Amino acid sequence: MSDLDLVIIGAGPAGLTAAQYGARANLKVLVIEQLSVGGQALVIDVLENYPGNVGLFNVSGMEQKGPKSGYEFAMDLYRQAESFGASFSFGVVTSLKKEDKTFIIEMIDGITHKAASVIIASGAKPRCLDIPGEQKFSGRGVSYCATCDGNFFKGKKIFVVGGGDAACDEARYLSRLTTKVVLIHRRDSFRAQKALVQRTMENPNIEVRFNTVIKEIDGEQIVKSVILENVLTNETYEEETDAVFIYAGTVPQSALAAGINAELDDGGYIITDHKMSTNIPGLYAAGDVRSGAFRQVVTAAADGAVAAHNAAGFING
Repeated sequence: MSDLDLVIIGAGPAGLTAAQYGARANLKVLVIEQLSVGGQALVIDVLENYPGNVGLFNVSGMEQKGPKSGYEFAMDLYRQAESFGASFSFGVVTSLKKEDKTFIIEMIDGITHKAASVIIASGAKPRCLDIPGEQKFSGRGVSYCATCDGNFFKGKKIFVVGGGDAACDEARYLSRLTTKVVLIHRRDSFRAQKALVQRTMENPNIEVRFNTVIKEIDGEQIVKSVILENVLTNETYEEETDAVFIYAGTVPQSALAAGINAELDDGGYIITDHKMSTNIPGLYAAGDVRSGAFRQVVTAAADGAVAAHNAAGFING
């Protein structure tokens, strides 16, 4: 059993920034990550909207290296947090509870950590459509990450489902791999940022279909076709495709917060105040798992900095 000042659950941009700020405040910090460092930032092809991430110029100013990818950015955050003294552990947290003034964090491998404060930065995972064929063909034509799986479908026909920033971003990424991207959205307009929408609509390799939903994904060993429905006319039709990339929102990973009776909103996101504090003293939340978050890399990093700063104040107080 270890005694720590601060445990951070999750190593996305929020958790990594919190680790840096916590370590710089001279706290003994441990970051626990279930999968891989970087979180959802890993699927960002070009991180073009992070302030200052515009590329590097040489001395003459004539050549430019473009903005970092989400992966490059996440690795920089990871190395930076480590350089300040934060420690990292990879595994699954099975239980979070508070006894007196100490948080008890139990791991699936039997290891237990004790800490004075905890920041939950566990993020959110892609929301499934829950339609026939989605689970059956997951990894065989159904994907939730264009940068992970897009190369398997070079020159192929691809459907992208969604209407937010992620759907537009990933459709644009896929349009560099094939000339046949069909982006469908159940409403009559996108909810993504206007600049992204404009670039998506002007892309010659992307066909946009509004008021359209996907009802079923069909195939044999791999995806072969989809059943679509026009929500205005209720007309259904089948169309051949090689892949379906789904961006239908996210589901917060807030089970640990619920288990310790932290307050959640109706969507399952953790409710905090402006200090990232939950209703439980010493417990903070940051990033995509937090209620009301803008859910961008820049705001996740800001959440992490604020949470760590206030956790340090709580510990020192």
